Amino acid sequence: MQSAITSEFFMRLLALDTIHGGEVIASALREQGFSVDCVDVYRSEVGISPEDAFQKVYSCCIAPVHLDPAYPLLHAGLPVITHHQAAGILIGSAKPHPMIEITGARGKTTTAYALAHLMGSVGILHTSSGTIQYPKKQKLARTSITPASLIAPARQAYALGGWFIGECSLGVSGMGDLGILTSADDYPIAGKKRSACATKCDALKVCRQVLLPDDIRLDHHPDQHAVGDIVSIERDRLIYDYGSISGSFDHPLLHLKGYCYPLMFATAAACLLGIDPAPLSSFEPLPGRMRTEIEDGCLIVDASNSGTTWETTLESAEYARRLQPDSPLHLVIGQDQHAVCENFAESDIRRAIEIIHPDILTLVLMNPNEESISGYPGATLASSLDEARRKAPREPGTILLLAVKTWR
Repeated sequence: MQSAITSEFFMRLLALDTIHGGEVIASALREQGFSVDCVDVYRSEVGISPEDAFQKVYSCCIAPVHLDPAYPLLHAGLPVITHHQAAGILIGSAKPHPMIEITGARGKTTTAYALAHLMGSVGILHTSSGTIQYPKKQKLARTSITPASLIAPARQAYALGGWFIGECSLGVSGMGDLGILTSADDYPIAGKKRSACATKCDALKVCRQVLLPDDIRLDHHPDQHAVGDIVSIERDRLIYDYGSISGSFDHPLLHLKGYCYPLMFATAAACLLGIDPAPLSSFEPLPGRMRTEIEDGCLIVDASNSGTTWETTLESAEYARRLQPDSPLHLVIGQDQHAVCENFAESDIRRAIEIIHPDILTLVLMNPNEESISGYPGATLASSLDEARRKAPREPGTILLLAVKTWR
């Protein structure tokens, strides 16, 4: 029996889900000398088949937290670790400092950018918008925010001797000096058998320090902080007080829910890191997150990003109409890529349209046809955000609101 348990056994691993980072994790493990097989759990186009995997002997299975827990290979008698845990192991001793990990249902990217605005020295910011080297703000790459995508930018930050801020979906690697949960919003994952929020909290438990929404607490964590214990809002003013750091700053973006909460989390995080957050008074809206511009007298409000929802669309419309009351509003709404974690449901699109009641409507659909707009009299169709923006008229005194769910 003992002779069968060879060193090869302990070096043999199985990584599930090549689409959402399994192949990246497998490649990183192979670089360290491990033998790794991959299974494409959705399309069976990459790696080996599940049937072949059942015939082999592995020391460990690496699976994403969103995989249906009834998936057969999760019940093959193997120890199972998550993609998040594997990413943490691979970052290992080459961990940059400080390392801040951010997860949550909404506000992740804006919080990450706001915190990076304060760091002041060399470092790497990794979000759904791309991987950026600071302070020169050079874009290095564009990858997803799966846990596997944390590995390369974290290593880059370590090589630079700089900080690292990483946005991650459905949890964190646990290697962070500070882990942040930006939202308590919940939804089902893993074949609707798990809570997304609970899954994120489980991952955060191993971070050295955590920052949480006011209504979330982790069991038995020794260094957790509620954002409301550090910051508060009074109209356009954000007030902060933690340890030796206290003060306030004014910002018009605090009127917007999409910026108010991220600015609160970035401020509280800065305090925990020993950084005065006062420079956030100069933080500007991000592309795709209600950034505004004027073209030929037309106010353009860009609210198109991977996190666009009917709620963010309503807030963007309110913001646009606050800037230009009584102006005709052209709403461009929909989704132009499947490569987002959650689709923009047709029912949610309809809800936003009915509440906003735009003067002009353009629907962005991946496969547009006349039947698609049968319930929207007068609407026009476009197959992408770029097409809709290019074709939209620019008239002085009008508003063009872009609310398309897309990776940017």
